[in-house]
Amino acid sequence: MDRMKPLLKIVWIGLVLCGVLLTTPLLCLAADDSADTSGAGITKVDFRQLVDDAGTIGIIIAVLSVAMVALIVEHIISIRSNSLMPPGMAEEVHALIAQQQYRSADTVCKSRPSFLSYILSAGLAEVQMGYGAVEKAMEDAAMQQSARLNRKIEYLSVIGTLSPMLGLLGTVWGMILAFSEFTAKANPDVAELAPGISKALITTLFGLSVTVPALASFAFFRNRIDELVAQSSLLAEHVFADFKRSVPPPTKQTGKPVRKRPEDELADRIANQQASRPAPPPGGQQP
Repeated sequence: MDRMKPLLKIVWIGLVLCGVLLTTPLLCLAADDSADTSGAGITKVDFRQLVDDAGTIGIIIAVLSVAMVALIVEHIISIRSNSLMPPGMAEEVHALIAQQQYRSADTVCKSRPSFLSYILSAGLAEVQMGYGAVEKAMEDAAMQQSARLNRKIEYLSVIGTLSPMLGLLGTVWGMILAFSEFTAKANPDVAELAPGISKALITTLFGLSVTVPALASFAFFRNRIDELVAQSSLLAEHVFADFKRSVPPPTKQTGKPVRKRPEDELADRIANQQASRPAPPPGGQQP
């Protein structure tokens, strides 16, 4: 129960931040409206009317905002230290590796799936090949899991990119409808164009109110992933520290013999021929 308290606190903070970011534009409108109530002829801004004026594009942006809040809450729960690096796992696996119980250590990793357990399991699969193979396997596993987490948060970036584009699309369409008044009248009044232009800008307001928290959350979670991946990789290396000291480095395998240069081969051939000749008889006379 004590472990759930920090998690609930983080979730509540995330929900409050999302609510503040989403309602900031509406609060600004309300503040401007209350400040200008003394002026005559200014129409009061109604939230329901804003939603109605946004139309179909406004509904799509609202769906994206709900998806954004859901993704932020899910990432707050899943992308955290205790989720990626379960407490006590590193110490337990380290003790089993010190006792050379590699299968038991792999069983522990698979029983508690997480980012760290995936890296350790990849390293344990290569213990028979030496520490070099273990280190390479853990690096590959860390890169794979890091890419998976980054793809997971990419949806926030997509929402942050699509929302202002949808808002701009609604604004352009509203401006087209507003200026279509010129086709009916040669010189329409500004008062006749103002309502259409105001409705056109509502979708831009909604789109920007979604893209700001989406892109901010994406940047936060991306930095968080980089930090936790580095910590997990360093912790995995510490788990295999005793294994690295206990296992001798593999002997270097000799490759193909280096081929000598032609002049060296000729010199060796001449030396061998001279060594194979019979020695001259005593006195320097040959038979």
